Amino acid sequence: MRIVITGAAGFIGSHLSETLLDRGHSVIGIDNLLTGDTANISHLFGRDFVFIKHDVTNFIHVEGPVDAVLHWASPASPIDYLELPIPTLKVGALGTHKALGLAKAKKARFVLASTSEVYGDPLEHPQKETYWGNVNPIGPRGVYDEAKRFAEAMTTAYRRFHGVDAKIVRIFNTYGPRMRLRDGRAVPAFMSQALEGTDVTIFGNGRQTRSFCYVSDLVDGIIRLMESSENDPINIGNPQEMTIEDIARMIIKLTGSKSQIVYRPLPEDDPKVRQPDITRARTLLKWEPKISLEEGLTRTLEYFRTKV
Repeated sequence: MRIVITGAAGFIGSHLSETLLDRGHSVIGIDNLLTGDTANISHLFGRDFVFIKHDVTNFIHVEGPVDAVLHWASPASPIDYLELPIPTLKVGALGTHKALGLAKAKKARFVLASTSEVYGDPLEHPQKETYWGNVNPIGPRGVYDEAKRFAEAMTTAYRRFHGVDAKIVRIFNTYGPRMRLRDGRAVPAFMSQALEGTDVTIFGNGRQTRSFCYVSDLVDGIIRLMESSENDPINIGNPQEMTIEDIARMIIKLTGSKSQIVYRPLPEDDPKVRQPDITRARTLLKWEPKISLEEGLTRTLEYFRTKV
């Protein structure tokens, strides 16, 4: 297949590009490098990979046939979308529109990178795909949450009105190599602090929960969805739920750090719980995560030790 990936120089986009190349596909990566980094994809040059620096909120032109469009472009960490609220909204709306337009023009299948954030601070636990969410549209996180919710609505409209074979993956907390040290998410924040020997900062009392999926497991689930006939949203994530404090203590232990945990006020609208119900992924895609948390964190630490 000849596959276009927007946001290809980002954390997940780069792993997706690499895995698709490994599986024999041709990849055209598009990124404006607002939060992506060519260092994430430099090892792909020389393979069946083309990189185009482009802002996907503008018209996307790709020569020749395209079999699939995977729309991964978006700021995705709290630090990014709080600093870049309008670009976040624009890529969710205009960027999704342009990426869907490319898929429609090329008669290609389309996969939207959505997020567990569409569930907001959930009142249902664990979260099924049928849950509509509890989102504050005018809160500080609303720019990301609503951008993704709008992107899902746009994707569904293109499927219903234009007949685009469009799919939606709702991604839960993912970690692994190529995350930026200070992107505001728990695993890179805790790892960089522990490796530097500084205090490990937890926001809130640490009892809020997350479910962490290693990036190779996530990518496998995304590709299974791309290759499937499914069109309704599907959760991809690890259902093993743990507290933020537990993950911080595990990282401190794995690093052998002398760091101490300190607590800071919980940001507004920060979700108290997060756990995917992956029944649909298990039954429809025959997918479930394989990499244990300790193994995944160990692999990630190897990368972070080269960066700190």
